[in-house]
Amino acid sequence: MTLDSKIPEGRLEDKWKNYQAKSHLINPANRKKLNIMVVGSGLSGAGAAATLAELGYQVQCFCYQDSARRAHSVAAQGGINAAKNYQHDGDSVWRMFHDTLKGGDFRSREANTYRLAELSAPLIDHFVQQGVPFAREYGGVLANRSFGGVQVQRTFYARGQTGQQLVLAAYSQLSKMIRAKKVDMLPRHEVLDLVVINGKAKGVIARDLETGAIKRFAADAVVLATGGYSRVFRLSTLAIGCNGSAIWKAHKRGAFFAAPSFTQIHPTALPQTSKAQSKLTLMSESLRNDGRIWVPKNKDDSRKPQDIPEEERDYYLERRYPSFGNLAPRDIASRAAKERIDAGHGVGPLKNAVYLDFKHAIAKMGKDTITDKYGNLFTMYEKITGINAYHEPMKISPAAHFSMGGLWVDYELMTTIPGLYAIGECNYSDHGANRLGANSLLQTSIDGYFILPNTITNYLEGELHAERPSITHPEFAKVEASVNQQIQKLLDINGSRTSDDFHRELGNVMWQECAMSRNKAGLEKAITQIKQIKAAFWKDVKVTGSANEMNPELEKALRLADFMELAILMCTDALQRNESCGAHFREEYQTEEGEAKRNDADYAYVSVWEYQEADFKLHKEILEFEYIQPTERSYK
Repeated sequence: MTLDSKIPEGRLEDKWKNYQAKSHLINPANRKKLNIMVVGSGLSGAGAAATLAELGYQVQCFCYQDSARRAHSVAAQGGINAAKNYQHDGDSVWRMFHDTLKGGDFRSREANTYRLAELSAPLIDHFVQQGVPFAREYGGVLANRSFGGVQVQRTFYARGQTGQQLVLAAYSQLSKMIRAKKVDMLPRHEVLDLVVINGKAKGVIARDLETGAIKRFAADAVVLATGGYSRVFRLSTLAIGCNGSAIWKAHKRGAFFAAPSFTQIHPTALPQTSKAQSKLTLMSESLRNDGRIWVPKNKDDSRKPQDIPEEERDYYLERRYPSFGNLAPRDIASRAAKERIDAGHGVGPLKNAVYLDFKHAIAKMGKDTITDKYGNLFTMYEKITGINAYHEPMKISPAAHFSMGGLWVDYELMTTIPGLYAIGECNYSDHGANRLGANSLLQTSIDGYFILPNTITNYLEGELHAERPSITHPEFAKVEASVNQQIQKLLDINGSRTSDDFHRELGNVMWQECAMSRNKAGLEKAITQIKQIKAAFWKDVKVTGSANEMNPELEKALRLADFMELAILMCTDALQRNESCGAHFREEYQTEEGEAKRNDADYAYVSVWEYQEADFKLHKEILEFEYIQPTERSYK
């Protein structure tokens, strides 16, 4: 199969305009005849569902939570990027495009990345009109702050709860469409498989999580907006319910998976405190604007941080990356923290953390200013740890976070299955090998509000006169039977170990061998270990309860079954990429100073994987850099 990215012709700054000028249109009367299914109700899903319904399409929207308001987009804290140049510090659409392409280590398409920057400014206006309470300067202008990987201030924010405020705005628009009966909202429904008829996505099989009932849903197009898959590591900043099952089932039905090993490790999370822990807590990267990161120069220093004098502190990011300091990109900051911790300079009870210190910022700007910027984050930190971060440094540690990899999509955000779209974090699109901070809320919102509603018409225009298969079609029955068979198989095992036990074992392997650093021997060992865990799971997992009831243990087992297969692909992808770039750091490929050593001659492509029974076939989307030539990614 040939990968067609459908990049429009013309100058970079004209491509999106050229695409829109030539795209097919569907008149309002005909939109009412078409049904679109949106799986997920976070920023991308809610934005897409509300916008498509406003345009006149019939929309069904699914989420596994009891309310669309509980989507994990609420957890994003620090802000959303846009090239408005309110600070007059030299920002522009071109500079934002350059920062994002460089930040992703030149492993994303130029056209997609430029479109992200181009649409950023109107998106902020869109959210302001929806009532998002962005922070403002004294004179009323929207405020900005910096994030990692850039030297300008382009991040708009609402204290440390930007994601929550954006979700509330999107939810209000979605609720309006639900009340107008233009969106059929289906909470507590989890999509378990995709139905493909005559090569096109035509529906899903979902489980009612309250009753256990398996249901069929038909549509003219299916949009996946299901978020990332970093819960494959088990311990992550993601909510416990976050999973990759929808995109994995789509992958097994024919949707290619791109760059699965590009998973971001966030440098600013609360450290793990016990083996029994099931989740890690994110602390916003925005804290690195004013907080300084350091470790004791002496190994195993057990003194309180207040008792360690300045001359015995190592502000290692400022030392190693003087141009960017504490605002070095996430992948670089995370690896630098790991290096210091592994070298014996970690702090905290488990020696697995570094300090994030606001002493100097408070002395310079005053406590009130810091409280105004980050007060809710300081409150959250104290609630969790019992430590007042105004008086002593926070303890932070790297944690699994964002997924840059996901289903391969073209410029229209359509997967390799016609009629199946992937938007937001569940696609591979704009970020390359590393996502710059505050670009996640941007991409997910732009995909749902601005891009998908403009691109889906090219496909739907051809479906207007096609007969929509009903849920009585034999393929629906076939896929439903497959879902029921898997559920029954899990219930029949009746083994001795819980899904959590197996997930903990899988997470340990993935964190050790396929997280911040990887090597050939470790990845080969990991693949063998994961296959052993998978075999043991299907022989000895114990799923209590039945299929026909609310059963969280069954939900966890179903998701873990997919995570184990995804984990094998992640390690396979990392193993074939003999270079270091962004979040993919192969220990064999690094400079004398310990920095990533990219290989553009052999690996300037997106690795795109086709599922084959018990194996994966590699396809390559060659990346062509016409406007910015790849250079060494240095932040020194």
